[in-house]
Amino acid sequence: MRILNKMTGLMLASLMFATSCSEQDLLDLNINKNAVENIDMQYLFSLGTLRIGGEYENTRANMLYAATMIQHTASTAGYFSGDKYFYSAQYSGAYMETHYTGVVRLFSEVIRKTADDPNEVNVNAAATILRVFDLLRMTDMYGDIPYTQAGYGLEGEENWFPTYEPQKEVYYKMIDDLKAARDKFSPSARALGTQDFIYGGDLDKWKKFANSLLMRMAMRMSNVDPEKAKAVFTEANSSGAFSSNDDIAFIHYAPGPQGVNRNGLNDGYWNTYKYSRDCKISETFMNWMDANDDPRKMIITGGIGNPEDASTWITDPNEQIGMPNGYNSTNIRDVVPAGTLDRFSTVQQNFSMLNIKYLDWEDPYYLISYAEVELMRAEAVLKGWISGSAETHFDNGITAAMNAWSYFDPSFVITGPQIQSYVAARGFGSASNEDKLRLIAEEYWAATFLNDIESWSNWRRTGYPVLTPTQDPNAFEGNFIPRRLRYWESEIGSNPENYQAAVSRMGGDLFATKVWWDGGN
Repeated sequence: MRILNKMTGLMLASLMFATSCSEQDLLDLNINKNAVENIDMQYLFSLGTLRIGGEYENTRANMLYAATMIQHTASTAGYFSGDKYFYSAQYSGAYMETHYTGVVRLFSEVIRKTADDPNEVNVNAAATILRVFDLLRMTDMYGDIPYTQAGYGLEGEENWFPTYEPQKEVYYKMIDDLKAARDKFSPSARALGTQDFIYGGDLDKWKKFANSLLMRMAMRMSNVDPEKAKAVFTEANSSGAFSSNDDIAFIHYAPGPQGVNRNGLNDGYWNTYKYSRDCKISETFMNWMDANDDPRKMIITGGIGNPEDASTWITDPNEQIGMPNGYNSTNIRDVVPAGTLDRFSTVQQNFSMLNIKYLDWEDPYYLISYAEVELMRAEAVLKGWISGSAETHFDNGITAAMNAWSYFDPSFVITGPQIQSYVAARGFGSASNEDKLRLIAEEYWAATFLNDIESWSNWRRTGYPVLTPTQDPNAFEGNFIPRRLRYWESEIGSNPENYQAAVSRMGGDLFATKVWWDGGN
């Protein structure tokens, strides 16, 4: 026993000696020598850019809600919540949930880390513009949102529970931020280059992008803050916005599914045919195209039939049938046109499907187009904000919208004579001012197909096209087209004071609650 005790004592002494001698070595074990200590902010900028359009919530906010609410598409599937105004907490709050953490946080960090570096002003300015773009979508969907503190949690714990700011204040701050970013770009600073998946480092186009966004914001607030709206629009327009389809702001994705490097409108967890199987072109949209002999019809639809079997497709333009919104898998049989019910045993296949050619991984993801800018200019002329010909801008907008389809697929070419014939038939020149506003808004609606968050926002502002709400006994708050989406429900528990302040200020966290700029229709 004495020998054992002596050996134990020697071992303990040896261990204590070894520990005291290697204390620093033990502390160094906590250091990950492979960790990245300095990240190139252009990498974070690129990742944030891809995530704007490459995440699943783009299907939820844009396709499952907005596209069906605005009656571009229709579906009997219950998960297409906007078709019959159902509430899905997961879908309604998806954009807020994922973009604050996965997009806004990245751009905020880029802005924070490059704020005082004159060599990084280009990535700082571009990150600011995209941060504004994403939060503009956010506020237009939800109303009051965190803006100033959004994504700046690493800067200090005072930002961990960000304040929701009134939408008007958010808009004013965004306008200031966009102008400052636009005027910050410098050819002498480090270039954006290939890290820029929108413009490949073309600074002049980034400036046009900023001005075009300012025009979008100005038009959005035109019913509630007309003097400010006019000032913002005219300054941005004179500073230089989009002048051709070459200026379009869209995210370029590489071919093939590669993680976040994909167009999120064809969700990475679903196969290519998912939308054409469960979602069809709305009867409202189809009837509008038929009434106007729209040459885009057989681009927007791929035909009638089984989307997974091309041999079944009926592509005769005269045979196309839009699906009425508001029906389920049972009562949809009641509205299949006589003589067509027996074409396909799956009832939904009797209606015109989406064209799978614009659901490729590498298809462009639109942020804002030249067509939108020209149609806004047409409206601005009618409002007396700018000089020029409203008819010329209207014609330019339609032409740009039709020509832009070729970016999705080479087969989506519409000839000049087809476009000219369509434009002439719209009768803009002889229409009354109110009808001109209607025609502009309808063409804006058509031009923003697939960019349906924007379609929905412009419809709420203008009231055009005139849409008839669907009627379903299970509609969450009633049979009306929602004026906003409900906040991400996690905010009720995780940021309760700021959430409740916003809800009280706006008048509720409801589909029926109108955002600041929504004058109603």
